Amino acid sequence: MSLTNRETWALIHGIVLGALFLVTFSGGLAEMWALRTANGAVSPAVTAGRVRRLQFGTVGMALVAWATVAVGTFVVYPWYREQTPTSARSQLLADPDTEDWHKFGMEWKEHVAWISPFLASAVAVIALLYGRRIAADSRFRNLVTGLFVLSFLVVAVAGLFGALITKAAQVK
Repeated sequence: MSLTNRETWALIHGIVLGALFLVTFSGGLAEMWALRTANGAVSPAVTAGRVRRLQFGTVGMALVAWATVAVGTFVVYPWYREQTPTSARSQLLADPDTEDWHKFGMEWKEHVAWISPFLASAVAVIALLYGRRIAADSRFRNLVTGLFVLSFLVVAVAGLFGALITKAAQVK
């Protein structure tokens, strides 16, 4: 099996970086969840190591989110939008059954998906600056967790659209 240059970059964008995003999200979320305490006080179990793992997970997710949208926008997306009849965009728009995949799905991927690295970066900065406070303040922790999960959900929808659009019209 051999992959073209374009297929390789699409694989890196969707599968490799997508998998890394899932791993960093799950690690960051697990550490965020482990910071919970029954009464809101900082638990002695909240060690410096646990806070460092939280910081590592959130910073990792932010970096992977930036890498994913950068590769998608600046490497894969120009091939998608080529002005040829065989481009993925042309294929989707030529078929009335799939033109909505371009009109909504690619709009989401082009514009809304960029929200994810911003949210992930905000969470990473908060984790770096206020690691132990996240453990001590349940409302603060819930806010940070909400931003973290929202960042993931934005990418999850973009990934789903990407998989469906690639199924309908591949970048070749």
